[in-house]
Amino acid sequence: MSNPVFQFQIISKDPEATGQFYSELFGWTITADNMTGHRIINTGSREGIQGGIWPAPPQAPNFVQLFVAVDDVSGAVRTAEAQGARVLVGPTPLPEGDEMAVMQDPQGMAFALCRRAGK
Repeated sequence: MSNPVFQFQIISKDPEATGQFYSELFGWTITADNMTGHRIINTGSREGIQGGIWPAPPQAPNFVQLFVAVDDVSGAVRTAEAQGARVLVGPTPLPEGDEMAVMQDPQGMAFALCRRAGK
């Protein structure tokens, strides 16, 4: 399997204002009607990837995080750690059946590893 970036996530101190900004700037549709309460971004295009907006924890800055598809989240976490990455959120099952872990690369950039249900 290749490991495509399949989603982006904007981590924001003010998700409401962030959503309003991008909605007005690009015409994106942003909704929060899901089980986890995060905002889902639909760019309105079949090109590129879709995304979301998640509230930033109090100690975190605003940033963009990429979600990379993997077949085995735990295995990818071990490989990333062996290459100097740090685990921020260990492998976690999500309500829709996906599994995700959040890592920080050796340069400090956060990214997510995700096995999507049914993929």
